[in-house]
Amino acid sequence: MISETKIAFISLGCDKNLVDSEIMLGIIDEYGYKIVPNEEDADIVIVNSCGFIMNANEEAIENVLRIADYKKSGKLKAIIVTGCMAQRYENEIFKSLPEVDAVVGTGDFERIGEVIKRLIDGERQIKIVEDKNKRPDENNSYKRIITTAGGFGYLKIAEGCDNFCTYCTIPSLRGKYRSRNFESLVKEAEIMAEKGVREIILVAQDTSLYGTDLYGRNRLHELICSISEIEDIQWIRLMYCYPEHITEQTIEEMAKNPKLCHYIDMPVQHGDDKILKAMGRKTDRKSLELIIKTLREKIPDICIRTTLITGFPGEGEAEFNSLVDFVEKMKFDRLGVFAYSREEGTPAYNMPNQVDEDIKLKRKDFIMQLQKNISAQKGLDFVGKVLKVIIEGKIEGEDNIYCSRSYRDCYEIDGFVFFESEKELIAGDFYNVKITQSSDYDLIGEICDEFAE
Repeated sequence: MISETKIAFISLGCDKNLVDSEIMLGIIDEYGYKIVPNEEDADIVIVNSCGFIMNANEEAIENVLRIADYKKSGKLKAIIVTGCMAQRYENEIFKSLPEVDAVVGTGDFERIGEVIKRLIDGERQIKIVEDKNKRPDENNSYKRIITTAGGFGYLKIAEGCDNFCTYCTIPSLRGKYRSRNFESLVKEAEIMAEKGVREIILVAQDTSLYGTDLYGRNRLHELICSISEIEDIQWIRLMYCYPEHITEQTIEEMAKNPKLCHYIDMPVQHGDDKILKAMGRKTDRKSLELIIKTLREKIPDICIRTTLITGFPGEGEAEFNSLVDFVEKMKFDRLGVFAYSREEGTPAYNMPNQVDEDIKLKRKDFIMQLQKNISAQKGLDFVGKVLKVIIEGKIEGEDNIYCSRSYRDCYEIDGFVFFESEKELIAGDFYNVKITQSSDYDLIGEICDEFAE
């Protein structure tokens, strides 16, 4: 019966959640269940949900209701909800979504094989939401099925968060900050390389804190150094580095290590001291400007990506103008903006001076237009230069036009480098491209003859 049971998977939310999905796929495969790509062919569908903000919850609910239609035909036997929404609404899901047959929390997803077995045996309304602070079994991480294409993969180096920003639900959903074992991460990176991964993207809620809880000191630079010794890994990329935790050693490693991309995702969220304090952030504008200045002095070609929030409680015209001035002055290479989402259970939910939704969105659009102009200007600086790129693939419907990413471009969130090649190229390979044109966010170029080293 087990070998005949077909499982389909829907992974929602962030890249960190995707890693959990890949681990579950590995566990499911080891149990002997058959993994199928289409929900309509499945006996059981797993929705690995995001519950960080309300829009994410709504997306998960829409997916549950959509696949519940397959139940009516009698083909689909069960729906499992895992992830952040399962953790956040463990006591409400069965009442609000009676179509769901099992709920599994963020610290218990490695029990997915057991849950499926219980469903096959006829049990329903299974709830396993027990320990959000549980440390993962490293052996399960080694078995994960990597679903990303194009030669890259995510390596989650820690779970949970201790920053407790006043707008954020993550500590209540994912627990305290827990670094993974150093040696196990290096081993997993080696396994990823054996599976064809050439670019490893390091992720966590705060990668820049790695090791402090487990070893009593920051070991991020040591981890990067060890992973870079894996021959087949060509690029290492850093995501989600909180500015107050970026060490001199990490900066020095980026400056000297040719495999560590000169790229850093550093979420700052705002540029006004009053709002930063209200957000519970550990930095002020002066310290933010200092770390940005230091990064650019030590690594002149560094690409700094950040995220901002508009419309946080108390953000009046003066505070917003301060944010605008900050963006104009810092000229970030990459920037994303979110309108503040008021989330129950966070300190910011009950703060006075909540901002109207339309104002939040107008301010978001204003910042994005400002950044569009900055990005377009920065793109011009690369015309005439040669960039090493990783091939993503050929653009569907276009003759011989390929899409690729440079060190400045993280998967899904940044721009692309487009070029033409009559030669058939393989996703995940690296080439040199001479840039001939730029647009607001993307670059266009001509492929050079040689492979990129």
